[in-house]
Amino acid sequence: MKTVTEGTTLWTPTEERIQRSSIKRYMNWLKEKKGLAFETHQALWNWSVEHLEEFWESVWEYCEIKSAAPYRCVLEERKMPGAKWFPGATLNYAENVFRNERSDRPALLFRSERVPYREVTWKELKEKTAAVASALKKIGVKPGDRVVAYMPNIPETVIAFLACASIGAIWSSCSPDFGAGSVIDRFQQIEPAVLFAIDGCQYNGKEFDKRPIVDELRKKLPSLKKTILLPYLRKNEQERDDSILLWDEIIQEKAELSYEYVPFDHPLWILYSSGTTGLPKPIVQGHGGILIEHLKTLMIEQNITKESTFFWFTTTGWMMWNFLIGGLLVGAAVVLYDGSPTYPDGNALWELAEKARITHFGTSAAFINICMKHGIKPKESYDFSGLEAVLSTGSPLTAEGFLWVYENVKDDICLVSCSGGTDVCTAFVGGSPMLPVRAGVISCRALGAKVQAFDENGNPLINEVGELVVTEPMPSMPLFFWNDSNHERYMSSYFDTYPGVWKHGDWIKINEEGGCIIYGRSDSTINRAGVRMGTSEIYRVVEAIDEVLDSLIIDLEMMGRTSFMPLFVVLNPGAVLDEALKEKIRQAIRQNVSPRFVPDEIYQVKQIPKTLNGKKMEIPIRKLLLGFPLEKAVNPGSMANPESLEFFMELSAKLENNVKHQ
Repeated sequence: MKTVTEGTTLWTPTEERIQRSSIKRYMNWLKEKKGLAFETHQALWNWSVEHLEEFWESVWEYCEIKSAAPYRCVLEERKMPGAKWFPGATLNYAENVFRNERSDRPALLFRSERVPYREVTWKELKEKTAAVASALKKIGVKPGDRVVAYMPNIPETVIAFLACASIGAIWSSCSPDFGAGSVIDRFQQIEPAVLFAIDGCQYNGKEFDKRPIVDELRKKLPSLKKTILLPYLRKNEQERDDSILLWDEIIQEKAELSYEYVPFDHPLWILYSSGTTGLPKPIVQGHGGILIEHLKTLMIEQNITKESTFFWFTTTGWMMWNFLIGGLLVGAAVVLYDGSPTYPDGNALWELAEKARITHFGTSAAFINICMKHGIKPKESYDFSGLEAVLSTGSPLTAEGFLWVYENVKDDICLVSCSGGTDVCTAFVGGSPMLPVRAGVISCRALGAKVQAFDENGNPLINEVGELVVTEPMPSMPLFFWNDSNHERYMSSYFDTYPGVWKHGDWIKINEEGGCIIYGRSDSTINRAGVRMGTSEIYRVVEAIDEVLDSLIIDLEMMGRTSFMPLFVVLNPGAVLDEALKEKIRQAIRQNVSPRFVPDEIYQVKQIPKTLNGKKMEIPIRKLLLGFPLEKAVNPGSMANPESLEFFMELSAKLENNVKHQ
């Protein structure tokens, strides 16, 4: 693969493509209906954050949001937290989905390691949603009650969610790759009335019996009235008592789908922070806030229409699942995949892209890196003639990752690298089909999101790395955290550094044109002799080395201790961490980052500790290596690979012993 310089232009949309983009249609509508003319995306963004109320009212009108009662005003007061959006309005998320039903295109396309390919019509989706909603009502579920799911990314999970939304119940889900303790930590906090669960699943070719975990959940969740079980792994009759209903039984009943109209700020679902330390925070987001934010992002910014086929590789434990289902709000066909993205090999998702004729392919920087490492070249084997965009999130996509997509997937697509968070279930910064794509650079800030880079004193920065902050409220910001007395956890999570300003915890650099680069988590930033560096800068260089598969760097600078910065690497099969490779790594950092950031020591490990969502656990490992006890540093139940902790616990003991003898 060719080398590429950060900021190099890799794709520029044609004028014809710009003119038929969704965002251009919205701009034309603003000009015709509101007398507002904008020549550039940056000018549109400026208006969207300076005239918040006018902007969000235009989104409501342009997207034709269906509401049973009108709103009194758009925003009662510009303040954070506590912004009250569209008071007076009553609506329902599910109704805004099913207004798009049609007979000529499927609602859902599905594939798993066990199911080759399946389509779900809008008619089937609506009928089964109505049946499940009726069953929930018979159980006694009312608006505001919590309904939880221990289910994979399959059509039945979407149906269960839409049924909950239709009756005003509050949804929450965990993926079957979560262990029992991790699920209990989440669900116990919100006292659910009903549990949807599967009997087992398959991942990477292996079958996993989940019945023991489901039994444990039922024992540890005394608030449950019923469990609705889907025999996903085994179709034979399940042993059960009266507290268990079978999925196939409840969907047999014919029922009419009706909608419970709820206030704009009625809770829609509860998401969770990663839970790497302590109990995960239950983040409550509202019917209206999610509805209008996802319509804005998908229908206006990301060019997704009723003719689109929208995919994102995700599990039900990641906010991207909730975002993906938002495609139904636009009327797009939504593509679900259940299983490993590399089973039976690294082409599984690319094969699906061809089969489903995906127009918008959502993935992660980690998946793109895997494809790069294994030399996968999808365009040589698959037809991507209908593919319009590749979207990436989860971690910063490197300049090399950008180039790989254009060289190996398709050279005439809009590549969108975006960054946001579970906290708002959307992106703060992303891309646009009317803007050029530059290697390693996120094209723009999201409309309606007043994102800035702040220094320590709260001054905005341009072309300098600072804290990612949001200085005006957004509709999808959390309503509150569940069981958070006096909003203490909420305030400390976002507002304890800059009063009245949301601090997200990422380093960001914004240029004059509005382009952005994310440098990783600000609370795991490396500080060497007063010079700060985001970890992603170092990962980019280290992981570009052929022998290195993955890496983790930790800055152990602490008052009263000698500064120590170790680098941990996972090597490709056959590679050996000898002195020659160590020097190769040091030299790469020295030349491409700075001599300041050459690690004090390099260790080979079998795995990098990751969250269930695949994120590197920098902060918990930093705490562990600084001598914090395991229970205060990390929650193993929130990890994808808790066995990886053993090495770091042994190293922590050695480091602690060295400190005592200094």
